[in-house]
Amino acid sequence: MQDMHRASINTVVLDMDGVIFDTERIWHEVRQELAITHGGHWNEDDQRAVMGDNSMQWAAYMQKNCAVELSVEDIFAGVVEGLRERYARDLPLILGARESIVGLVGRYRLGVASSSPLEIVEYALELAGLRSHFEACVSSDEVVRGKPAPDVYLKACSRLGAKPEESAAVEDSTSGLKAAAAAGLAVIAIPNPDFSPSAEAVALADAVLGTITELTPELVESLVGTSSR
Repeated sequence: MQDMHRASINTVVLDMDGVIFDTERIWHEVRQELAITHGGHWNEDDQRAVMGDNSMQWAAYMQKNCAVELSVEDIFAGVVEGLRERYARDLPLILGARESIVGLVGRYRLGVASSSPLEIVEYALELAGLRSHFEACVSSDEVVRGKPAPDVYLKACSRLGAKPEESAAVEDSTSGLKAAAAAGLAVIAIPNPDFSPSAEAVALADAVLGTITELTPELVESLVGTSSR
């Protein structure tokens, strides 16, 4: 890619699953349970295959490729119900996520760009007491294409009144990293330990962190300058 000069960053857009909440494993388990209950199958390769998809994309995948004997709409509804039950019982907020998010408040406009349905995004953030820190939450269900297409990040920037070149994204997955880079945001990678992103996707990042505790205003500020992309 061509080099891009970043004069400043005033906006940070975070993915939710795998960045704020350790939920990728829960998504996998809920989908697997629903699939098996309704005559189908689901494994970790399927989970990787749909990471970044919007709701109708992954529900259609489950019906077509995993032999789930339900309509696409019923697959979606069943998974959402299962997620709400699991989150209400034990919301897996990633250690240090709250403190890192609070540390960015007041310095940057904050948003969420997630592949989860908006109702799940709002529900999880409300349960964690974090919703008020985000000026906008956008789901891939609101755009034509899910990640790795840039649509959800472009939508989030638009809703926040931000320019992509003055924004940073925080992502954990192959599809998410590619989406943020394609949208023109600075990219901060926190690779997911359970469903690791590809080396190619991680190479798109302007910064690679071990945990979200490293996401500080100083780290975001360090991205100002010339991007390797």
